[in-house]
Amino acid sequence: MNINPSTMKELLQLQMLNKMSFLSSDNTSSSDKGDNSSFTALLNDILSQSPDSRSSASQAVKSGLMKPMAYYPQMVMMDGGAGASELAAHASAYDPIIQDASRRHGVAPSLVKAVIDAESSFNTNAVSGAGAKGLMQLMDQTGRGLGVSNPFDPSQNIQGGTRYLSNLLAKYNGNRGVALAAYNAGPGRIDRLGITNDQELMSNLHLLPSETQQYVNKVLKLQRNYEA
Repeated sequence: MNINPSTMKELLQLQMLNKMSFLSSDNTSSSDKGDNSSFTALLNDILSQSPDSRSSASQAVKSGLMKPMAYYPQMVMMDGGAGASELAAHASAYDPIIQDASRRHGVAPSLVKAVIDAESSFNTNAVSGAGAKGLMQLMDQTGRGLGVSNPFDPSQNIQGGTRYLSNLLAKYNGNRGVALAAYNAGPGRIDRLGITNDQELMSNLHLLPSETQQYVNKVLKLQRNYEA
């Protein structure tokens, strides 16, 4: 059976999205289950060569059954963005800034790289739907408090983001998981739950947004890769 290449690309993208969770199925939200159903429907459409198969994904997004591609920043690379080799080149290009920021603020370079990778895929011009900007996705108010006047300047952004990460690590006594959860969800949310260490984080992880749950696991995994 012949399948249009663009349709196959769309199918593969959706299949990867449905495998991006690092948590057990017990923590799957109802919206994630909806995503799986949408994927199954799209697969059936393609296999049956339905005339409407090419638009199934966009209709699923419009109807709210499936998250848009922008929700998954790493997947943007599949639409002509940076590939793995280009991403590695970007990481290397910022290495002097990362090393300097790491020394200044006492944060492991591998952790800084992992956060940048997870936040923006080393895209200096990245802007999230919430307005977070640059390599380490700093909100304007947070950035200003860290002395960042131009969040799209790599040096300012990495220095500011690393300083913020260092502050969070100090606040939570070096517990990386808690610091990362606070980086993603905000320290206020973590403090309201009474989470102070990684053991308490694991016990209360289900109370945090699914995005934060995935973020913590993703960054820790990326850090291991950058240490290798």
